Amino acid sequence: MVSSAVYRYFPSRDDLLTRLIIDGYDDLGAAAEDADDPTATPAARWLAVCRAVRGWAKAHPHEYALLYGSPVPGYQAPKDTVPAASRVGIVLGRILGEAARSGALPPAAGERDPGLVSDDAVAVLGGEHPSLDDAVRVRALFAWSAIYGTISFELFGHFVGSVEDGDRYFDRVMGELAALIGL
Repeated sequence: MVSSAVYRYFPSRDDLLTRLIIDGYDDLGAAAEDADDPTATPAARWLAVCRAVRGWAKAHPHEYALLYGSPVPGYQAPKDTVPAASRVGIVLGRILGEAARSGALPPAAGERDPGLVSDDAVAVLGGEHPSLDDAVRVRALFAWSAIYGTISFELFGHFVGSVEDGDRYFDRVMGELAALIGL
């Protein structure tokens, strides 16, 4: 197929990129959802989902780079990408919320800092519960971003010479992040 033939299926480069991005996020989200076992402990669920995200990234490095690597010059992702992009966060937030509702999280101060964490993020990060305050949500957002930072460092070669056993290192970091959140 000649490269111009793609425009029979997509009106523009941006439409093609949007489709690829949505498909990538959906595949990644499905891997996270499939890995979550609601019968396991919150910490075990967290680790299983994180491992699934890493496994997907290692199996699909080019797709991962499209999603979390350098932005494509001139491309602005439309809102159509948000539901697919949120799937992993929703799984992690469900784990956090269910841990809070089951009493597995330590009590929190219950404080809300208006303008710090959006209402949409509160809904994704376990919803409203006395064990979920903005301190916990900030740690959860930090952990969520650290998952992708750790995976990106590994995939893009930034751990060369620093980390000898990638599997053990990843599990250790994810365990530390789970503990930071209170899981």
